[in-house]
Amino acid sequence: MRNTLMALAVLVGLSAIPVASHAADDQDGFFVNGSIGRTKLDKGIYDDTDTGYIVNLGYRWAVAPNFALGAEAGYTDLGKWSGDLALLSDPPEGGPLRASALKGWTVGANAHWNLTDNWYLSGRAGLFRANLKGEYLTVASGTVDRVRVDDTSNKWYAGAGVGYDFTRNFGVGISYDYYRADRNGPKFDPNLVSVTAEARF
Repeated sequence: MRNTLMALAVLVGLSAIPVASHAADDQDGFFVNGSIGRTKLDKGIYDDTDTGYIVNLGYRWAVAPNFALGAEAGYTDLGKWSGDLALLSDPPEGGPLRASALKGWTVGANAHWNLTDNWYLSGRAGLFRANLKGEYLTVASGTVDRVRVDDTSNKWYAGAGVGYDFTRNFGVGISYDYYRADRNGPKFDPNLVSVTAEARF
């Protein structure tokens, strides 16, 4: 899915750049956006999906006739994932692991590039202050132990998207976002493919 989105973005960009003109001359201002879609975690004993969402508020400055750059802050809930102990060569006793969950606050930079008066590319990246909850396994002296975790992590996130502005103040798109979080054992790097709507003021 990530490669498909990137290819679509490049294709739209190459076909539309020559006619991009004045779409962002007056794009200074606040924006609020929201995304909902499917998260996926595929790491170690995890190969699971769930529903995730993002809510962001920010401000952009028009730095070129069709390009605006700004700052954002928001909240992300990436859902829960269940570990599959059957993926281990020697699974421990005691039943399944408690489902792991990841959510938290974000702060970073946000960009909006109009390829035409309607089609756009977007990008975002910054700090992800995550709360991790779940259970993981440790092995010491041949003994497998289960450890529960409820902790925070300071890592990062990044994302890109392509979409359509119906008016100067409203657009919708498709986005791909990647999150990185790890703390005291669990190391998560889920992605979220979502539908996004944004209002600008």
